[in-house]
Amino acid sequence: MYGGRVTSEDKSAISTYVGVGIAIVLIAGGLAFFFLAQKEKKETTTFDPNRPIPSDTVLKQRLKAEEYSVVREGGGQRAFQNQFWNNEKTGIYVDVITGEPLFTSIDKFDAGVGFPTFAKPISKDLLAESLDTSHDMQRTEVHAKRSNAHLGYVFPDPKSPTGQRYVVYSAAFHFVLVEEMKDRGYEAYVALFEKKAATP
Repeated sequence: MYGGRVTSEDKSAISTYVGVGIAIVLIAGGLAFFFLAQKEKKETTTFDPNRPIPSDTVLKQRLKAEEYSVVREGGGQRAFQNQFWNNEKTGIYVDVITGEPLFTSIDKFDAGVGFPTFAKPISKDLLAESLDTSHDMQRTEVHAKRSNAHLGYVFPDPKSPTGQRYVVYSAAFHFVLVEEMKDRGYEAYVALFEKKAATP
């Protein structure tokens, strides 16, 4: 009686189906991973003002420990030992959380303090200020208004063209070269550099 006996042909067919099933699952998983990676890359390298602010859980995974410490825990960095203190390239400094452009290299100057220092932000409307009385000092702390990222401090400075200097932490920013701005969603800000070039 034939009954439930499994023949070698049946085994071969089952093996084929299982193999095809595993291949389909692997391909689907690979594609899902690829699209998630592309989405993550787009969210961290391009600017979209309507993109939601990532949760702290996402930020802990996405940001370096020092970046998270600065923007979410009010941490600091060492003077003269941070990425952008002596950066002389042309471009914009963008919020490490949202990618929002906050400062330009046009307004950067060397205040001798070992941190990126600017005469002014792109727009004061993008920043919020609060009094910081920690470490027995009174300082005006600067935050990115939209993301609430801790950026650094603003001080009066008669040597600055605006009478103020914004001393910020490198870890609070990504830097985007002027040549890359258009491709990364910052086309509207290229005009800032064209105006500067046109000024005698």
